[in-house]
This record gives sequence, structure tokens and C-alpha cells, in this order.
Amino acid sequence: MFTIFKKAGSDAVDLSGIGCDMHSHLIPGIDDGAKDMEDSLQLIRGLIDLGYRKLITTPHILVDYYPNTPTTIGNGYDAVQAELKRLGITVEFRAAAEYLLDDHFITLLESGQPLLTLKDKMVLIELSFAVPAINLKEILFQAQLKGYQPVLAHPERYLYFGANKGWYEQLKDAGCLFQLNLLSIKGYYGKGSLELAQYLIKKKYVDLLGTDLHHQKHLENLRSPRISETVKKLLDTGLIRNATL
Repeated sequence: MFTIFKKAGSDAVDLSGIGCDMHSHLIPGIDDGAKDMEDSLQLIRGLIDLGYRKLITTPHILVDYYPNTPTTIGNGYDAVQAELKRLGITVEFRAAAEYLLDDHFITLLESGQPLLTLKDKMVLIELSFAVPAINLKEILFQAQLKGYQPVLAHPERYLYFGANKGWYEQLKDAGCLFQLNLLSIKGYYGKGSLELAQYLIKKKYVDLLGTDLHHQKHLENLRSPRISETVKKLLDTGLIRNATL
């Protein structure tokens, strides 16, 4: 268990019980996250202030908009790491990726090129917000055949699952882990995502917690007692895996 507030009478939210944030966009200029190095460092400092001790940042790999590769991500990571060292900012910092489940992802799987993972073979994936992939379960199965453990980013944000929550059961049965966005707990993305987040929490389907931090507005909204109170309850279940990363 951990204390919600850093000290008595303080309104500073403490998320240190999570330990590791495993979903963010902190490498400058390569996706819709941090715009430049100064922005990146401000976001990292904000996460440290919230209590995080380890950050696994996950730039988008979305070929039509953010055609990142291990090289572009690696170069950006090196630059941020060098600045953290130069400024004496103490935090464990790593880079993985957030892959859109599309034809490009299938091509990567078929090529045998190693994917950027959260840990070991855990790979963070996302779906289209408009429509689910027709062959979703087949793609997940292909990833598993390659030895990967799929981690579905923010399942509560795919509002089309609200009309058929049985999809969640099917994905769980298929061996997919679920990562909840903390901002969904506050209703940041709207009522639909809030209700689906509550459903997933009630069903005990949440395996990992992520900030999905992109910018300062996200950071400001993470400083919410509602979020920290829910995080405490989730951590008390013993089901949250962030500490294992």
C-alpha cells in the first residue's frame, strides 16, 4: 500500500505505488507527443514529481503518420538520455513503442524484425479508434506465434467495444493483457471511456496502468485525487503488473 498524499495537508498527488509508467510519448518531435527537448524534459520532471521512478516511453509506429523505426526511436532516446544525464535528472528511462495493429504491423511480424518491447516479449499495441480490425484475433495469434505477449493500450477508449463488451472477454481469453489510461478514470476522454474504464476495473481486467502522456494538459489532469484514489484500490488488488517491468 502507499500513501495517496506526499505529506499531511498536501494536495500533491503521489503515484509512486505504480513505480513504472509504461505508456507515454516523451521523445521529442517524432510523433504527437513532446514537441521539442524542453517539452520532453518538462514532462519527465512532471512524472518524477508524481512519484514515478521508471519511465518506458512508447512512440507511435503508425506508418501513414509516424513512420518510426527502431533507428528513429533509438536516436531520439539517446538524445533524451544524454540530456537527463547532463542535467542530473535521476530516473530510469527506456524506450519501446506503441504499434498500430495494421498491415504494416503484420509485415513487421512476417519479416522477423524484432519489435520494440516493454520487457522481454511484451509488446504494446493499439487499435483504430474508428473501427476494430476485422482480423484482430488472427493478428494477435500471429504475434503470439512469434513469442510476443500483446498488451492492448487503453481498451476503454475503443468506444465500439461498448456495444459488445464480449470483445473484452474474447481478447482476454486470447491471452491479451489490458493497459488502462489513468486519465480515463477522471473522464478526460469523455463519458463513454469513463464507463468502459469502470467496467474493466469492476471485471478485474486491468493488468497495467499508463499515463499515455503527450503534453502539459495531460500532466495537469493526472494530478487528480480521483485518479490516485482509484490507483490505490487497483494496486491493493495485487493484479497490476507495472512493478514487474
